[in-house]
Amino acid sequence: MKRRRRMLEDLDQDIREHLARETEDNIGRGMGPEEARSMALRKFGNVTRVKEDTREVWAFVWTEQLWQDIVYAFRMLRKSPAFTSVVVLTLALGIGANTAIFSVVQGVLLAPLPYFQSDRLVVLFESNPRFPRVWISYPNFQDWQRSARSFEQMAVFMGWKGFDLTDPGEPEHLDGKEISAGFFTTLGVNLARGREFTAQEDGAAGPPAVIISDRLWRNRFGGSPEAVGKSVTLNGVDYTIVGVAPPDFRLLGDADVYTPLGQGDPMIINHRATHAMWCIARLKPGASILQARAEMSTIQKGLDEQYPDANRDLGTDVTPLKEQIVGEVSGTLLLLLGAVGLVLLIACANVANLLLARSAARSREFAIRSALGANRSRVLRQLLTESVLLALAGGGLGLAVAAWGLNPVLAAVPGAVPRSQEIGLNVPVLLFAFGVAVGVGILFGMAPALKNSRAGLQDALKEGGRTSASGRGRVQSSLVIAQMALTLVLLVGAGLLLRTIRSLGQVDPGFDPRHLITFRVGVSHSLTKTVSGTRVAYQQLIERIRKVPGVQAADFTDVVPLSSDSDIMPFWIGSEKPASLQAAPRLQGLLTGPDYLRTMGIPLLRGRFFTDQDTTHSPCVWVIDSDLARMYFPNSDPLGQTLSVGFASMGPCIIVGVVGHVRHWGLDEPSTYPLGQAYLPIAQDPDQWVQSNYSGFSVMVRTPLEPTAVMPAIKNAVYGAGSDQPVYHLETMQQVVSDSMSSQRLPMVLLGAFAGLALLLASLGIYGVISYSVAQRVREIGIRMVLGAEKRDVFRMVIGQGLRLAVAGLAIGAVGALILTRLLPSFSSLLYGVRANDPLTFVAVSIILTGVAILACYIPARRATRVDPMVPLRCE
Repeated sequence: MKRRRRMLEDLDQDIREHLARETEDNIGRGMGPEEARSMALRKFGNVTRVKEDTREVWAFVWTEQLWQDIVYAFRMLRKSPAFTSVVVLTLALGIGANTAIFSVVQGVLLAPLPYFQSDRLVVLFESNPRFPRVWISYPNFQDWQRSARSFEQMAVFMGWKGFDLTDPGEPEHLDGKEISAGFFTTLGVNLARGREFTAQEDGAAGPPAVIISDRLWRNRFGGSPEAVGKSVTLNGVDYTIVGVAPPDFRLLGDADVYTPLGQGDPMIINHRATHAMWCIARLKPGASILQARAEMSTIQKGLDEQYPDANRDLGTDVTPLKEQIVGEVSGTLLLLLGAVGLVLLIACANVANLLLARSAARSREFAIRSALGANRSRVLRQLLTESVLLALAGGGLGLAVAAWGLNPVLAAVPGAVPRSQEIGLNVPVLLFAFGVAVGVGILFGMAPALKNSRAGLQDALKEGGRTSASGRGRVQSSLVIAQMALTLVLLVGAGLLLRTIRSLGQVDPGFDPRHLITFRVGVSHSLTKTVSGTRVAYQQLIERIRKVPGVQAADFTDVVPLSSDSDIMPFWIGSEKPASLQAAPRLQGLLTGPDYLRTMGIPLLRGRFFTDQDTTHSPCVWVIDSDLARMYFPNSDPLGQTLSVGFASMGPCIIVGVVGHVRHWGLDEPSTYPLGQAYLPIAQDPDQWVQSNYSGFSVMVRTPLEPTAVMPAIKNAVYGAGSDQPVYHLETMQQVVSDSMSSQRLPMVLLGAFAGLALLLASLGIYGVISYSVAQRVREIGIRMVLGAEKRDVFRMVIGQGLRLAVAGLAIGAVGALILTRLLPSFSSLLYGVRANDPLTFVAVSIILTGVAILACYIPARRATRVDPMVPLRCE
């Protein structure tokens, strides 16, 4: 473009000078200035047309030259199939890895949520002095809905409701949500068929109505349009289908059925102090999140004054829905995108080294072209055309690599990435791959192109000229140093995460996960119509399971460790209730049976655990864990003390035992949720909560047998009380423990793969440089051997050259790794049990890289020792 502008400027200058001379000649012939100027213009012709013709000729010549460059580049690459294959494969790995990670970043972080104008969707939370975000209560939501003016619409839902489908077809457990009227409208989602719930259906006395998923509609009703209006039996109740959700619709988890929240548990719906719901809202056009936060704060202050018992010290928070869905994974994904970018830089350095080595053999070719009239820009363009063609071929193959490798990685670490169903090779990803291919083509092609375009004509034409080779060697060495430095950074990151996983694997979760399985049972609703019937049905169920051969122990719990479930409650010691429940300390409450400790392998430290005599007819008792005892009874005996909890009207209850702490929130729990725990016997669960709490129980079974061997007998025991009792969510606790480390395992797996790829490319790079150096120094090596150098001296010389490059790269990489691991909070947050500057990891990685460098130099060093000193001297 600079050439074109310069040419047009020169053309304008030539035309002006020509017209000026013609005008002067005409004046000399006796014409006036104006007449002389007009005569010169008529003689020259149309100035504008001359300029346009020149532009058209220039464009045609430029296009023709570009086509010639492309055709010549194809011929040259076809003549070197081995070189072309290596370069294309190297670039395919680098571009493919970048494309795969970018597709994840694009699908999770960059793409808008699949809802209408999703940037206006927010999540509303309540907050208290202990936690910045907690679920909301239904009465507060109703007050918000009436008072808030910053939102067009507002809806709530509960996302952990389970439903047992018994008709039509075979019994099946379904995951569902209880939603308020206007839920889909708030999201901007149109139902595939039917309608949303009406205000009447969303009331306690409303007719049972249900919206089903597209999957359930197709599986149970064959996709028939007549399904709307038919009934399904869920939890023993006949619901009328009023709508069908669109395919692939999901919000914070899958669901097959949606029922009116207003018909839900009265103990949740009617209690302002029960915080159990998600609230979503759509901002009005022009309303900002800051305005919404200010308004919600004002509204909540009014509710605090109106309902001080439940709302005192309670605040609000407004968060974009996308931010809530993506969570903390954004930092990890951007970290991985940066890491895979380093892999691409290493691949580019490797290819640049290959091109530099190849260009040495072509230096005479370009010298001859220059001698025949080719200017420097034409030579530069020819080389860049070849490199861009190589990059485009590598990018095309890289797309196949990304498509092949993406899904297995996501499947290997389930649940580690939100919005995984929206990840794919779509148009933005394809444009990214194309842009990266062109960019890296220019990047790795620039060094050899500039080197050849600057080569001295005489040196290149002389046989054995070495001036350019020396400069080229320096460039190649610098590229290898950069490769080693970047590889060390990646290896350090992978090594630190590997040590994190190892440290987490050695953490005692507080229970014995070996030979322990968990599952849920949809107890027949014909048996749970009353509170007493529910208690008897569950007690008989666990007794039948305990009698199964191979079952050593079994019991219920409402919270499976490491499953992200929780029941956090305010509490106080003694009988004096605090002035504000929101400011009271929190504990994690668990409902369990008397055999729970033995089943889980949790140690009893003091006192006793529950017995069959702990019922609603006996004094209320709690068993606390060692953390709660340490925090609130540091210098006294907790046994015999009383403890009360809010939201459940329970207490004061007597503390009768102390057990070991269980890491319910994660193996790295001490750095996230340092909460104490308290256990309540399920037989003392208040009557008003029984039917709600019992339906969420999980069964824990300890057995030395494999799950596949014992589960058929357990299912037979379950079905003994009715075939309409599905068994679902079966997992081993070792699997649960493993899944709890997914947030660290995903970056570890990917960083490990990137580091391995970088290590391979770096070893090939140093091998190529040393091989090229040996080939260029054959004459020198021959002279050394003639003068008395032994083979081991030559071997050490070559190995030493490679080690110098490796050590320089290691030094630079170590400094870079120290800086990056300290400056990236998203990386530091993934570590556990190891520091970001862990010396053992740095030393181990440096030793590995040094060993790889020595191995890469071994073959060229051996080749150098076999040089016949007379051959190079005879050639000279």
